[in-house]
Amino acid sequence: MKRHAFIGSLAGVALCPAVVWGKVASLAAEIGKAFKTKAGEGRKYGHIQLKGVNANVLDIKISGSDTNGGLAMFEQTSLSQGRGTPLHVHPAQDEVFYVIEGAYEFLVGKERFSLTVGESIFLPRQVPHAWTQASPKGKMLVTLQPAGKLENFFTQMAALDHEPSQEEVAKIFEANEMKVVGPPLKI
Repeated sequence: MKRHAFIGSLAGVALCPAVVWGKVASLAAEIGKAFKTKAGEGRKYGHIQLKGVNANVLDIKISGSDTNGGLAMFEQTSLSQGRGTPLHVHPAQDEVFYVIEGAYEFLVGKERFSLTVGESIFLPRQVPHAWTQASPKGKMLVTLQPAGKLENFFTQMAALDHEPSQEEVAKIFEANEMKVVGPPLKI
C-alpha cells in the first residue's frame, strides 16, 4: 500500500511543471506581444501634463492594459522644484522609483530619504508616503505593481481645465484607489 502512495506522489510531483507552464503560457497569451516604447514617448497617451499636484510631464511606458493589470511603468519629467505629492497611501500597489536625473526627497512612513541619480526606493503598499522634487529639474522612472488606477489618475489630472483645489485633488485620488492622508512634503 505504501508503494502505491509513493508512486502516486511521484506522479503528482512530475505533473507540477506542466501545470505551472500551463499557467505561464496562459498569462503570456493574455498579455500579448512584446513592444518597444521609444525615448521621449508615452505609449498610450503621449505626454501627460499634470495639474494640481505638480506641473510634471508623464510618459506611460508600460500601461496596466499592456500587462493585464500586472504592472505599469512611467517616466516622469519633473519641472516643479519644491513640489511633489501630498502624503498618500496606495492600499494595493507597491511602487519603485528610480532617479534618472536630479534629486528628490521622500517620506515613507516616518522615515525620510534623499535620492539622487542612480538611486532607487521601494515604497510598500499601505504605507503613507510623499515625495518632493529637490532639484530644478529631474526625471524618475516609476513602476507600480500591480498597476492599479494611477494611470487613470494622471489622465484625469491632465484633463482638468483649471488648477484643482486640494479638496478636488483628494477626491480624484480617492476615485483612483489612493487616499490623501496629509500635506505635501516640504524641503
